[in-house]
Amino acid sequence: MDLKIAGKTAAVAGATKGLGFAAAKALAAEGVRVAICGRDDQRVDEAVKQIGGNAVGITIDISTPEGAKEFIALAVEKLGQVDILVTNAGGPPGGAATQTGIEDYQHALNLNLFSTISMCNAAVPAMQDRKWGRVVAITSHAVREPNSSLAASVTARTAATGYLKVLSMEVAKDGVTVNSVQPGGHLTDRLTDLGVDLEKLAARIPLGFVGGPEEFGEIVAFMCSESTRFITGTSVSVDGGVSRGLM
Repeated sequence: MDLKIAGKTAAVAGATKGLGFAAAKALAAEGVRVAICGRDDQRVDEAVKQIGGNAVGITIDISTPEGAKEFIALAVEKLGQVDILVTNAGGPPGGAATQTGIEDYQHALNLNLFSTISMCNAAVPAMQDRKWGRVVAITSHAVREPNSSLAASVTARTAATGYLKVLSMEVAKDGVTVNSVQPGGHLTDRLTDLGVDLEKLAARIPLGFVGGPEEFGEIVAFMCSESTRFITGTSVSVDGGVSRGLM
């Protein structure tokens, strides 16, 4: 399927590995010129090599609003403009609500909420001026069905989802769509870091297996396509059927 975005440009945050990398790779495969970022020079360079000629790398920490804003500025400098923004950042440490301190919540808000707002503030006005743009945020299945052991992540990413909904209503008239994609269990370092038992996780997933980053990346690329111009303000669950709710 031709997504009709060849020649567009994209800034993909947190894209040296995992789901962000998969999203950047999928966009590049569609002919999109992609700027990726990470905190480690070597990882950034390696990711750029793996993605190929359509990618450029930026070493920067987006866990602060200032760093997130600078990422967009540098992406514009390298690409000329940013048509597509994929917001993404690593998850904060796990912990129950009663075991999570204020400073941990503040870290999570910087990482998963304020960085998203800052990147959108930096990238979206130019999209509005050009009357075309795509914002896709990688959030979490736990926004839809909260996980009691991920209090900080749920809090920050739920807030980000609310912000994205409000933003979508404001910029829709300018041809800019704003959506989020909510991953469930996917084979990434995040699962390893949290000590997840992959066999037990697969057993809880109705489809019977843990998702792959590549197929998730393709969903993100599709949400950035011309075909999704009538979809905005929504959250797409990519979790193998784990969510039990109707909405």
